Amino acid sequence: MAVNKTQNKTVATGASVEEFLAAVEHPVRREDGLRLLDLMSGITGQQAAMWGPTIVGFGEYHYKYGTGREGDAPAVGFSPRKASLSLYGLTYGPEAAELLGRLGKHKTGAGCLYVTKLDDIDVAVLAELIREGYRHVRTVLHHG
Repeated sequence: MAVNKTQNKTVATGASVEEFLAAVEHPVRREDGLRLLDLMSGITGQQAAMWGPTIVGFGEYHYKYGTGREGDAPAVGFSPRKASLSLYGLTYGPEAAELLGRLGKHKTGAGCLYVTKLDDIDVAVLAELIREGYRHVRTVLHHG
């Protein structure tokens, strides 16, 4: 089997998380981004890092697909996009379905959780999703 050597576009960049969040134009998205920064860093115990130009990530894990593609990704993270907050790493664990049922207004797709604003959801349930998602990614999905 040939190994897919395609370069992963989402890599840790060393850019400033604080500068990125300060530059978010939408005021609610900017404030929610700052809240998520505190919440995710507190739960994971990890310092935030920029992954690519728009993802704030916490911790990391190595993945390897059956196709041979492999790389590193943040264990959990978020991006304050124009339409919504995109949250990563929170929907994989066995507890996710039950927690998502109690979260409040959200959408899911392609491994992401989408929330318009934190005031639309139960932040205590979000904290549990972050905790369980981080644990799952670091203990179950970690391959390296």
